[in-house]
Amino acid sequence: MATTTRRRWRSPKPRRQQRAPAAGQGAFRLLRLLVVLLFLVLLGQLVRMQVVEGERYRELAAINALREVQVPAARGLIYDRQGRPLVYNEPRYAAAVVPGDLPAGQEETVYEELGRIIGMAPGEIRARVTEARGRASPYVPLVLKEDLDRNTALALKEREPDLPGVRLVVQSTRRYVEGPLMAHVLGYMGPISSEEYQALRDQGYTMHDWLGKAGVEASYESLLRGEPGRRLVEVDASGRERRVVSERAPVDGANLVLTVDLDLQRKVAEALQQHMGRSENAAAAVMDVRTGEVLALVSLPTFDPNIFSRPLRPEELAALTDNPGKPLLNHATAENFAPGSTFKTIVAAAALQEGVARPDTTFVSQGYIVIPNEIDPNAVYVCEDWSRLGRLDMYRALAMSSNVYFYYLAGARPDEFRGLGPDRLANYARAFGLGEPTGIDLPAEVAGTVPDPRWKERTIGEPWYLGNTCWFAIGEEYLRATPLQMLVAVGAIANGGQLLQPHLLREARDASGHAVRTAQREVKRMVPVSPQNLEVVRQGMVMSVESGVAQAAAVRGVKVAGKTGTAEFGEPDAQGRLSTHGWFVGFAPADDPLVAVVVFMRRGSGGQDAAPAAAKILDYIFNGSDLAQRLRAGRP
Repeated sequence: MATTTRRRWRSPKPRRQQRAPAAGQGAFRLLRLLVVLLFLVLLGQLVRMQVVEGERYRELAAINALREVQVPAARGLIYDRQGRPLVYNEPRYAAAVVPGDLPAGQEETVYEELGRIIGMAPGEIRARVTEARGRASPYVPLVLKEDLDRNTALALKEREPDLPGVRLVVQSTRRYVEGPLMAHVLGYMGPISSEEYQALRDQGYTMHDWLGKAGVEASYESLLRGEPGRRLVEVDASGRERRVVSERAPVDGANLVLTVDLDLQRKVAEALQQHMGRSENAAAAVMDVRTGEVLALVSLPTFDPNIFSRPLRPEELAALTDNPGKPLLNHATAENFAPGSTFKTIVAAAALQEGVARPDTTFVSQGYIVIPNEIDPNAVYVCEDWSRLGRLDMYRALAMSSNVYFYYLAGARPDEFRGLGPDRLANYARAFGLGEPTGIDLPAEVAGTVPDPRWKERTIGEPWYLGNTCWFAIGEEYLRATPLQMLVAVGAIANGGQLLQPHLLREARDASGHAVRTAQREVKRMVPVSPQNLEVVRQGMVMSVESGVAQAAAVRGVKVAGKTGTAEFGEPDAQGRLSTHGWFVGFAPADDPLVAVVVFMRRGSGGQDAAPAAAKILDYIFNGSDLAQRLRAGRP
């Protein structure tokens, strides 16, 4: 039998089909290649930054802040009217730390090394920094010690790179060339107070700024200071500057040219010193009666303003504050006194203008007058004259400074003569500038006091009596004026009635020498007295110097018009005598007035002390220098 071999059936094996390549597969491979390349580039950059340029990038990594830094402007200088320098700037060094830049955990090391350099205990530095952290920005430099000597400053500057947060601060300080001579005119500078800082911070002041505290340094602070600049800088973690990003240059302060003549200032001080005797203080001033320019202004005792350009020692402060003469006070403008008989010039002008008296009106001085007592009919007031002067007209009364004559003019004997009365007398006193500041460009000027019945009732709580009128007539009791006020008043008598505003600034110039401010003559008002009546007062003042009580004020070759004053003050001594202020006011030449002068001495006599000092001042102006000629020619 035949065997049949059968094949097992299998389904046909499918053929594998070839796929067409995907459309995005090439792009994906390219992307993968780019990613690999980018990682290789980043790896290369990391190697370069970490290995090749590692040091450089470690330094750049330390830069962590932008900081704005103020660039102070150079403070303006001050000159006298002839261009002679009165003050200049010089560098002053201080040690400071920026608390926010101190290295964490290493502060004590910095304190110890800094203390060793500047001679300060580390504990004191630590305490100062701790206190500052709580009340100020940690990035504001905290000044620890001022007035470093040059060697210490150089040593500190050398160690700055090794002491993070430590700074050598270079400040500008003032050097006053003439020292005490110009102290009350120039003033001085001092560190800004917290109250001043709050008021001025929007004007760019910082807590570490200095500013004018007195004199023209204070009056013209805004002109002298200039405009600070700004720098935007990159700083590292230690606060050190790395790069200036942007900068705005400062604008230096304006330079001031004053009206004061330095040589005359010196002569006025010498004359005061020579004649003030036992006076605790004295003052004098000279003014151009045509312009109001103050040619000299002296107050004694004085002080050296340079001591305020550095930290003030306790003994220096005590010497100033304990001195009975009050040297820090400008006695010409910031203190007022009874003007005594110098006020009679205003009483005479008022009486003439009001028709109360004529130049030929006469009274007889027997050495006193008796006036009724309004409270007790059985009592009387006795108002004394300084002597029995006999019959006097207006000219002679001014020349001899008769008290009795002016009691009558003021109205102290209304039953015999109807005088001015206290209200009209007060009105004329105010018209001549008393009772208000003169407006001079100095700080802290006082207004003085002009009394009247309403003032007495309001201030003292008492009515006005005839005795008050007596004292008012001769410039005593409640009446108070500054020496500068009396100078301005006599200036109005000299120039025909123009009450001028006195000023010390002649011109302000920018750093390029261009004028930014020029002082203008300013007439506050005309006094309400006719030129004819003012001429009567002037003639009486001339007679006082030529043949009256002010003969000590006479000057060779110059006709001087003047009026003395000797005003009582204080408590009586064992003999019942009162101390007296000595005054002189006057002008010259009398027939063509150029300058007016006032001299005040706290203790002394107008005729024996103040008048001779005024004579020396006027003699220098007209005989000892060319100042009068320069003034006439309109030159400095």
